[in-house]
Amino acid sequence: MITVKEIHSKKELKQFVKFPFELYKDSEYWVPPIIKQELETFNKDKNPIFEDAEARFFLAYKNDKIVGRVAAIINWLEVKNQNQKKMRFGWFDFIDDQEVSKALLEEVNRIGKENNLDYTEGPVGFSNLDKVGVITEGFNKIAPMVTWYNHPYYVDHYKAHGYAVEKSYSESQFPFENVKPEFFKKAQELIKRRYNLRALKFTKTSEVMPYTDKMFDLFNESYSSLSSFVAITDIQKEYFKKKFISFINPDYIKFVVDKDDELVGFAIVMPAFSKALQKANGKLFPFGFRHILKAKTNSKDVIFYLIGIHPKYQNKGVHAVIFNEYYETFRKLGIETCYRTPELEDNEAIHKIWKHFFPVVYRRRKTFRKSL
Repeated sequence: MITVKEIHSKKELKQFVKFPFELYKDSEYWVPPIIKQELETFNKDKNPIFEDAEARFFLAYKNDKIVGRVAAIINWLEVKNQNQKKMRFGWFDFIDDQEVSKALLEEVNRIGKENNLDYTEGPVGFSNLDKVGVITEGFNKIAPMVTWYNHPYYVDHYKAHGYAVEKSYSESQFPFENVKPEFFKKAQELIKRRYNLRALKFTKTSEVMPYTDKMFDLFNESYSSLSSFVAITDIQKEYFKKKFISFINPDYIKFVVDKDDELVGFAIVMPAFSKALQKANGKLFPFGFRHILKAKTNSKDVIFYLIGIHPKYQNKGVHAVIFNEYYETFRKLGIETCYRTPELEDNEAIHKIWKHFFPVVYRRRKTFRKSL
């Protein structure tokens, strides 16, 4: 018999966060989160997303043992401002027992119906900066820290419960040796002169901070046309600054500004932390922090996390300026492999940007939807 319980206490929430540690203990590809950070993500007093969203957390039990979990999420900015009457769900993990996954999804559906929502979609997080999608192809590759990993049987559960594919994403990689400066070197000089642009270089995190609000504003502008985009609010900006920027080597943050010092393009690249996080096994202390710091400065693999160009400058080659800056940085640091985080497969604009590097798709993932 399967029992599903909504959880509230700190002890239960920690069990919620730690369940995947047991589920994936034998996987060489799963990457554990930092437990403390994951708990803060779900803390209504620390994560400002709860100003505009709500979440309820459930654990499934079988013979008094935890066998599954799910977070049921409503982003009210999405529902009220965009009229997207969507019930979100994420952090959805379960043993290979369809009664378990069904029982958890029924709780999500119940909450959606209670709030007069039209459909459910998952796995997704609270916002566009959260993890997204269930892996459908490419299970034999270590997961980046900014994505979820899952067992292959997850997809069968979605289909068995009547869910249909909603969105499709791909993740790709290319060796740094594929990056040929002739594709952008001359072009970026011409573009900088034509539009009076310049690239900013950073060596300290403190130098980045004065520009981060502008970066999030540009993120909102440049991604607003994508399906189900939810803008980042001012209060969320402060949270994301603390959560992400300190993790990133400032050499890996590139901004392009115009003559008035207004931001027209940006990109954020992260070192590959996955192996360091596996060694940390969910804990920063006593040794986890050391593994992460080492990866921050020594990793030879990098992950392109975000890239955004102001709508006014899209299709004008600004990305060539950004790529030139990264080429010089990566060449000096001996970077070997570049990875891209999940990108919508119908986002033709972003795929055109990368075509000269001959990326290879190594993983696909999808979100699934069901009418309520």
